Amino acid sequence: MAANAAHEKLTHTEPSYPNFVFILTDDQDQILDGMLPMTKVKELIGDEGVTFKNSFVASPLCCPSRSSILTGQYVHNHGSINNSVSGQCSGPTWQSGPEKRTFAVHLQRFGYQTFFAGKYLNQYGFEKTGGVEHVPPGWDWWNGLKGNSVYYNYVLSVNGTPESHGQDPCTDYLTDVIRRRAIEFLGNVDENKPFLMMMSTPAAHAPFTPEPKYAANFSSRRAPRTLNFNIKNDHTKHWLLREGIQPLPDDVVDKIDDVYRNRLRTLLTVDDMVRDVVDLLNVKKLLNNTYVIFTSDNGFHLGQFSLPIDKREPYESDIRVPFMMRGPGIPKGKILNYPISNIDIAPTLLSLAGAEIPKSMDGKSLKPYLFEDQKGSSDSMSQFVNEVRSSGRASSRDRNHAFSSLIYRRTLLVEHSGEGHLVNKGCESKGEGLSGCNPNFACKCEDSWNNTYSCLRHINSEENYLFCKWKDNENFQEYYDLNNDEYEMNNTVHLLVKQRYKKLGSLMKHLKQCKGPRCSELSAFVL
Repeated sequence: MAANAAHEKLTHTEPSYPNFVFILTDDQDQILDGMLPMTKVKELIGDEGVTFKNSFVASPLCCPSRSSILTGQYVHNHGSINNSVSGQCSGPTWQSGPEKRTFAVHLQRFGYQTFFAGKYLNQYGFEKTGGVEHVPPGWDWWNGLKGNSVYYNYVLSVNGTPESHGQDPCTDYLTDVIRRRAIEFLGNVDENKPFLMMMSTPAAHAPFTPEPKYAANFSSRRAPRTLNFNIKNDHTKHWLLREGIQPLPDDVVDKIDDVYRNRLRTLLTVDDMVRDVVDLLNVKKLLNNTYVIFTSDNGFHLGQFSLPIDKREPYESDIRVPFMMRGPGIPKGKILNYPISNIDIAPTLLSLAGAEIPKSMDGKSLKPYLFEDQKGSSDSMSQFVNEVRSSGRASSRDRNHAFSSLIYRRTLLVEHSGEGHLVNKGCESKGEGLSGCNPNFACKCEDSWNNTYSCLRHINSEENYLFCKWKDNENFQEYYDLNNDEYEMNNTVHLLVKQRYKKLGSLMKHLKQCKGPRCSELSAFVL
């Protein structure tokens, strides 16, 4: 596999510039046992680094969330609002604008060798989005999956050339292909230059196909029966949750359990991949200068609120994801409470590389939080402050973070734009306006044209809440106090004091319009 040499870039030969290995899974939840299979990930990344226990996504849907990861922007700024081409999932507006400003583009220009393997964006590689010949800017070695996650029978774009794969478990299982390509890249990388590796696996996304050797694992387990599992929703829940049969019949619950087990099985191969990559980094004496990040693009629900299997909802199962990171200077085995969003990943990578963070990025660098005790008084934080004072490589935003008090308080924005269809095959009785209605799961629908909402997800040392507003005929709203209502059963929006309700609405309005550093400023506001 030859590197794509289409992009002119600077040259760095300083070994002090760190390397980056970024592992992104698909639909891996945090609270419904999503990390259960990841024993090696927890040992090699979590135990050797930090775990952010309050990690959220900017949107609980693949393409918008991945676009936020790549650009460091909220959905309202990068414009990829759903998984369709018309919603700018790898569409022409995305390609002519945001795609040219991803963290890969910036790191490549900064002298990094860049590698990508796996799922990119759901509509990537089709004729209407430029075909597999389109190699997104910023990537030297490109192995991009055409379309959405699968495990067999797919096409990769290898630096713009189609490569077809069948269904041989020894040669075609996609997660293992990603592993082999990553190992190949590390075997050919110029060790005198820093590199960025991004491995984007299909696990644990549908069709939930495990590697044969793991097909029998977790056979005695079933999906967690949380308090909000398979319940009958009343008028305090959004109409999409009230739609359709509820509680779900036993045969549908059995299918949910099957999906749960297969999701865990697919993740075992990811766990193996992480072990092999970290082991090779260690053998090549690159590990001590490499930051390794592990996270998912969004969460997943499994019967919560009688919704069978999917994401797209603003609840904890769908918006909360695992996030672990290890690397030079990061303390080992530390659990951090500070709330983060996946819009923070891009500015964090640039900051750790010593590059300036573009003003177009809405997220904030997590660099100060990686090296301090969350009270701003540790030796590592003091060292960091001294470093940024004297370093010409530190960005202005790094300096601002270093000199500000590091507060355990943040309000994050979550956005989703609903999709609907005229007809749902196999569930024609549902009528128009709904989508993702699955005849195998009692024709429960995943989305609708007006399942469009914005939410504030806030956490501080005392408060922990979710506040949402839908753009629908009901102007539906929700508020959950998660300190007292972990499973979001009791919508208490009607109990909000008028003044607090107005402040929440004002903050939401401004966050929905924010751009760049203003987003971080607003996220720290005290109501």
